[in-house]
Formats: sequence, structure tokens, C-alpha cells
Amino acid sequence: MNDTTEKNRKNSCEGEGGSKYTDFICKTHELNEIKETAAVLSGKGGVGKSLVTSLLAVAMKRKGYNVGILDADITGPSIPKMFGVDDYRAETSELGIYPVRTYNDIKIMSINLLLEKNDAPIIWRGPLLAGAVKQFWTDVIWGKLDYLFFDMPPGTGDIPLTIFQSIPLGGIIIVTSPQDLVSLIVKKAYNMAKIMNIPILGIIENMSYIICPDCGKHINMFGENKTEKIAHEMGIPFLGRLPVDPDLAILCDKGEIEKFDKNYVDDCIEILEKKLKSETK
Repeated sequence: MNDTTEKNRKNSCEGEGGSKYTDFICKTHELNEIKETAAVLSGKGGVGKSLVTSLLAVAMKRKGYNVGILDADITGPSIPKMFGVDDYRAETSELGIYPVRTYNDIKIMSINLLLEKNDAPIIWRGPLLAGAVKQFWTDVIWGKLDYLFFDMPPGTGDIPLTIFQSIPLGGIIIVTSPQDLVSLIVKKAYNMAKIMNIPILGIIENMSYIICPDCGKHINMFGENKTEKIAHEMGIPFLGRLPVDPDLAILCDKGEIEKFDKNYVDDCIEILEKKLKSETK
């Protein structure tokens, strides 16, 4: 990191007074103009958090918004692979770091875009991991964005805590799956957001069902879906269900998620768009 970037980073994280959490809020790069931010969070791994983040970004881009994805999952980044930019590398200058642009001009920053090799492991302790994510906010030149989505690591550890404390989030979206364990996992993410005073935009259930290729019937692989009921009990919006879709999996593996054209997240986008716009009035 050059001296100018380091100076900007230090200055951007000076406290501005206020509550015990807003004291830690960092300013983004001076060349950025980011209207709305949303973090996609899960209480555990393997529920499709990165997939949901990608689908939301693609859907928002199709609606004409300028969109970016900050891949905060430092030890398990998957966003570059889904968008086919895993062999790209972010460029830097004395001003800061420039995100990689996808085929449809979604801006992406991920740790893999800074490494020499994609399969190089990140063997860092918590403070280093959290510091890297913070720099993606303070040092990356995102420019003008309508929406910046944060693909969070699973759980409620150092990185989510750092993001909640140091980045002004418009809200979080919780991703889960239909198993019985969902109640406990969702409540952990819910309670962390409440403690940190972060708005909860809603919850999405991934891997909710499969679609029979012969008759089109929806088959609930894990039995009765419980997420909508839990969301109602907790007083948070239910943003919809996503199926297990082989076509989507193939596109992700090929790095062509931007070609996916099914409307699985349209209801979520509508609710998210209204919610985020209402907060700017």
C-alpha cells in the first residue's frame, strides 16, 4: 500500500462522535458516491449466500442501476468465479484500488483479485481479515454506485462485526435453508443485527425446493418450509424462496451468472428497492 492510500485510510476512520458504534464508522474513498449498501448474511455456511448476492446484483443491474459487489468472504471468495473474472486482477494507482468490471459492468472487489494465484490460501488471523475488508471500503475507488452489496462470510465473527461497526449499512438480508436448524441460525444473525442497530431488510430461503422436470411440480426436499413462519414471528419481511436449479449451477460454474434470466429474486428486488428508497426520503 502506498503512503497516500495509507493516509486516506487512516483519515477515513476517524470517529465523528455519536453512539458507541458510530464512533467507528469509516468514510469511503473520496472519489466514491455510493447511495445504498446492503449486506447479505447467513448464520452458517453452505446456504447459498454468495449465490443470492450475485442474483441480487444481476437483477439490479438489469433494472438500470449501477451496482457493485464487495466480497467480504476473505477466506472463501467465490464471487469472481461466478462472474467469470477470477483470472482478472485489480489495478492500483496512487489514488487507490480499482474494482474489476464484469461483462455487464458490475464492479467487483475480492481478495482473489489481488492474489497472484486463485488457489493461494489466506492464512490470516481475525484482525487482518477484518482490516482487509475495511480497506475494500476505504481504499477501493467504486465511483458512483446506486447499490453496493456485501457478500459476507458465514457466522457472526470478526468480519461481520467490523463491517457492522465501521461501514454505514442500509440493512442486511439474511439467507437460510429450510432445515429445522434454521430457527436457531436465523435468530443468531437477527440478534447480532439488532444489537448493532442494523436494519433487517428481510430473509430469503434458498434451496427451498426442486422443480420436477416432467410435470413442473415443486418438491420440498427438506419437508415443510418453516422460514416464512419464522420471519413472521420475528417481525421481518419474508423475501421469497429459491429452488435448487441445475441450470443456475451450470452458469455459476462457467462464470456466466449474468446470463441467468429466471425471476427467482424479482419479489425480493421489489421489496428491497422500495425499502432502500424509502430510507433516502
